[in-house]
Amino acid sequence: MARFARLTLFLGAALLAVSGTALAKDRLAFSGGPEGGTFQYFSNGMAIRLSKTIPDVEVSNVASAGSLENLRRVNSGDADFGIVYSGDAYLGRHGKLTNDDKKYENVLPLAYLYGAPAHLVALQKSGITKVADLEGKRVAVGDAGSGAASAAQRYFTALGLWDKMNVEFLGYSKAADALGDGLIDAFWVFAGFPQASVIQAAASNPIVLLDLVAAGEAAGFFEQYPFYTTIVIPAGTYSGVDKETRSFQDSALWVAGAHVKAPIVEQSLAEIFSKEGLAYMVKVKSTAKAMSIAGALSGIVTPVHPGAAKFWTEHGLTLTDAQKN
Repeated sequence: MARFARLTLFLGAALLAVSGTALAKDRLAFSGGPEGGTFQYFSNGMAIRLSKTIPDVEVSNVASAGSLENLRRVNSGDADFGIVYSGDAYLGRHGKLTNDDKKYENVLPLAYLYGAPAHLVALQKSGITKVADLEGKRVAVGDAGSGAASAAQRYFTALGLWDKMNVEFLGYSKAADALGDGLIDAFWVFAGFPQASVIQAAASNPIVLLDLVAAGEAAGFFEQYPFYTTIVIPAGTYSGVDKETRSFQDSALWVAGAHVKAPIVEQSLAEIFSKEGLAYMVKVKSTAKAMSIAGALSGIVTPVHPGAAKFWTEHGLTLTDAQKN
């Protein structure tokens, strides 16, 4: 009887230990993006890898409207990781978002992922050849609350066009379908190239990409928003677009909430930016070719997470004054 009692106590202690281990597991939410968008590819791929490679950590991918929703979720603690454009992180931190003067100071960058260039897509048969031609037209700008829609509003407002267009809030895949069906005249994408929805649109109908730099320069857009940089989308990136297109880009950043523990941030960066992790990310999305240790702090103009600061300085990078907490 005494032996049975001891065995029962032993098994009970073992079960408690196992239960305690399970309870100690860190469960994190990674806020990504809309279906078909680059954010969602990245967040889902990263969540899967981190869950498999870091003991006692489980990361779940959560769909999102995009950058601005991620900013708000991470800031409030509703999400632990997210992808946010550098411009949104900067404006949000300083209370300068459009119609939102709240300061989002709990969103801390971990690393640069890729540059997100703007694409403005129309059908060749539409006769739309320049941005000014969109006055009075139906233009899809991304999901409401997304970084794409926010960037579109900044751009078209600077040009005096925002209130002169019929703006539609549609995600990328739906916008590509709507363009082909004649329900809209143009759509806006803010993502790394080649982008799946633009490829989709070009496969169905001959398309044009509009030059965004000339009109932006004339309107003083780049002086107003200095975190945007000009870029060229090479000729041949999309079927039928045989000339290079001037555009501008923001930097897509992997961010974490201030509440996320520094050791988890360090482990997460070590896994994703390992040789194996970077090769895995390129398989998830070719846009990840832009990721590297050397360029991990590119495009970041706000303070980074303490765990990221420790990790990157140990890997030989130097933080700018703007990146220091």
